[in-house]
Amino acid sequence: MDNKTELREFLASRRAKIRPQDAGLPAGTGRRVPGLRREELAALAGVSVSWYIRLERGDAVGASDAVLNAIANTLQLDDLERRHLFHLVRGSQRSTAKTPARRPAAPAIRATLQLVLDQMTDLPAIVQNDRSDIVAMNPLARALYCGLLSGSPGPWNHARYIHLDPGAQTFYRDWDQVASHSAAMLHVAAAKNPLDTELSKLIGELATRSDDFRVRWASRNVHEHRAGVKRVHHELVGDMELVYETLALPGEPDLTLYVNAAEPGSPSADALRLLAAWSAPMQAPTPHQQKEHQD
Repeated sequence: MDNKTELREFLASRRAKIRPQDAGLPAGTGRRVPGLRREELAALAGVSVSWYIRLERGDAVGASDAVLNAIANTLQLDDLERRHLFHLVRGSQRSTAKTPARRPAAPAIRATLQLVLDQMTDLPAIVQNDRSDIVAMNPLARALYCGLLSGSPGPWNHARYIHLDPGAQTFYRDWDQVASHSAAMLHVAAAKNPLDTELSKLIGELATRSDDFRVRWASRNVHEHRAGVKRVHHELVGDMELVYETLALPGEPDLTLYVNAAEPGSPSADALRLLAAWSAPMQAPTPHQQKEHQD
C-alpha cells in the first residue's frame, strides 16, 4: 500500500469534515472547499502552512508525536482515527527509506486453538487475520456462514464475500453498514501493514470488481470490530440477532477471535440451537486443514 497517498487522502477527508464554526472560526462566505482551509488548520495546530502542505502531500519527514497530536486535536479525530494517522505517518516514513515489500507468512493455527474452538459447541467462533482471511472456525460457525463457504472452494475471505458475493446482501440484514465497516477495517489494516502484498492484492481486486467498494474505500473512514449486534438471515433457520465479542490472541497480534451468541430465551437462541443440531454431524475441514490438504 502507498501510505503517502493514504496519508494525503485521509488528512484531506478529515479536514473537509471540520466546519470553520466547529473550530471557533467565522463561517465566512465564498468558500470554494468544504471544511477548513489548509492555512486555517495549520494556524490552529501551531505549525507552518508550508510544513502542513508537505504533510498533506504525504511528506511526513520530521513529524513528531507532539505535532501529530496537535493536528489530530484540530481535526477532532477520535482515538481510532488518531492511531490511524500515526500508523499512516510512520508507514510513510518507512516507505521513504525504501523498505522492500514482503509477503507475510501464513499464520500457523495451533492445534490447541482449534481444539478450544471445537469445544465451543453452542457459540459460532471464527479466527480472522487483519486481511479478513478466515484462518480457523468451529462447526457451528461453518453452519452459520455456510453461504460464504459455498461461494468458493477457499481459502475464504470475509471482505471478499461481503463486497463480491450477492448472497451477502441477503445474509447480512444490515449489509450497507457491514460493507462500510469492512472497507473501513481494511483501511486500518493497510495503515498498520503497508508492506503486506496479499492485502494490497485483495484491496486491488475489490476495487477492480466492485464500484460500490471503490466508493466506500474513497471515504477513508476507519473502523475496528469490538462488540455489537449482528443481524443475519440464515437460509435454514431464518432471522437471527447475535451479539458478538472480539478477543485478542496473545502471541498472535494479527489474529482476532470473533465469538457470537444469542440472548437466552430469544427466538435467535432457538434458531441457533436448531442450527447447532443441524451442524453436529458436519465434518467439513477447517480453513487451515483445507490448506494443509491442498499443500
